[in-house]
Amino acid sequence: MDTRLAIRARGITKCFGDVVALDGVDLDVTQGQIHGLVGPNGAGKTTLLGLLLGLAVADSGRLEILGTPVGRALAAPDGVAGFVDGPGLYPSLTARQNLAALAALRGGDARTAGVDDVLDQVGLIDVADDRTRGFSLGMRQRLGLAAALLTKPRLLVLDEPANGLDPAGKKHIHGVLSRLAADGTGIVLSSHRMDDLEALCSEVTILATGRAVFSGPLNKLAAENRELEYRLVTSDPQAARELAVDTAGIGVGTVDDAGAEGLVVRALVPALDELVAGLVHAGIAVRELTPVVSPLEAAFLALTEQQETGR
Repeated sequence: MDTRLAIRARGITKCFGDVVALDGVDLDVTQGQIHGLVGPNGAGKTTLLGLLLGLAVADSGRLEILGTPVGRALAAPDGVAGFVDGPGLYPSLTARQNLAALAALRGGDARTAGVDDVLDQVGLIDVADDRTRGFSLGMRQRLGLAAALLTKPRLLVLDEPANGLDPAGKKHIHGVLSRLAADGTGIVLSSHRMDDLEALCSEVTILATGRAVFSGPLNKLAAENRELEYRLVTSDPQAARELAVDTAGIGVGTVDDAGAEGLVVRALVPALDELVAGLVHAGIAVRELTPVVSPLEAAFLALTEQQETGR
């Protein structure tokens, strides 16, 4: 067992009756890494998160968490915390009382468990004495993260932690997770938001029909991806279009909805680099060059569609 690994899974299979939820899944997550988990509905993400949190056990395969093999008992492995399908809260209790109750269940009290500290970390200290029945979805997600942080886990398993957050709240939680990873905590983050994953994760695993169709660094995913479409805005749209048409490996689409200044080009990264160099050489300013669909989303769609059609 590599002691740097927070998770090492090999050949994990889990069935529910005739339904194969996970089919021979391998997964490595390094300590101090934020690892994204993505896939369409029914791909097996929730099942995998449940296995990591000790809410279920695999039918076959080997799972090691924080250097310890996971047995057949339904129990959260030591050093692991998180939530799946949203945090469980007592709506009639305040945020502080919810966390104090969790601390008491673990044999501690609110003061020694650092309840106020974790509330402050997730930005809820100002509403610590408000009953959670009035909390928004985003506030409940923050409180769920605070509950997970009570135990100072070495591995966090989180299901859509930024769900329901406004941009400021999302930025705050992203900062919390990044600091935890920098301090050595391993984090598995499931989300349907590709922008969240691209902002936070160094590696991702894409699940489709219970199988891991990709697992590795984001830059490898982008490099292995097919051609992408990019929105290109320049100081001379007509000249840019003519140059793009003459550049090998570049496909040129119609003017996009932004108006006459923009066009859509489709290319692999090397051809796109050549086009940008040509624009600069011709004295044409590049004002915007952004993917129409992010590399992660494009790969997600391509890989999951291939898996679906290949079944």
